[in-house]
Amino acid sequence: MPEFLNIELMNWEDFWDLVIRASFNLFVVLILVRVLYYRITPRKEYLFTYILISVVVFFMIMLLENVGVEIGFALGLFAIFGMLRYRTQQIPIREMTYLFLVIGVSVINSLANRRVSYAELLLTNAVVILVTYLLEKVYLLKTESKKLVNYEKIELIKPENRAELIADLEERTGLTIHRVEIDRIDYLRDATRIYIYYFEQEWRNSGHGVQTDDNDD
Repeated sequence: MPEFLNIELMNWEDFWDLVIRASFNLFVVLILVRVLYYRITPRKEYLFTYILISVVVFFMIMLLENVGVEIGFALGLFAIFGMLRYRTQQIPIREMTYLFLVIGVSVINSLANRRVSYAELLLTNAVVILVTYLLEKVYLLKTESKKLVNYEKIELIKPENRAELIADLEERTGLTIHRVEIDRIDYLRDATRIYIYYFEQEWRNSGHGVQTDDNDD
């Protein structure tokens, strides 16, 4: 093959292998984050992050593997990305799980070599998609979210006034609240901070819109 600066201009076998596997990986990730995640929790900022991280991780490991980088190094990169936290905002547990999921799928698809058949690779990705679908659509149909609110009617935080407290919070927020949790009480200012818990699916079905910055439980 012709070379330029000791680098092959084109290796058709490796090129088509890269194209096919990259397309397959992107297809799987889009099913996970666009079809499963985004339909339940339509947060565009996370969708953007998941797709780009998946693409970068896949190509990085795929190309590093071609130059002989040990698998331990690639798994080390996977561990680093798996522990990733954004400093500006803590990522909710559910979003962190999807981040781990797309990184894991990208690592699997990029590290698969000739000893792994396409049937095995297809089965592995299909199982990941199926398990995610079952958890999202069947077993965990309702996604619980929470908001932190400042509340001034401190007399309603007593256990015997819990029903009245929830009713007042529902009237103010427009949410269907199924439980509350007292976070902090300030007796000097007669105020408190309360976590209110509600189901996102019920909230969206009520026509109130999309929540973009809640922390999932």
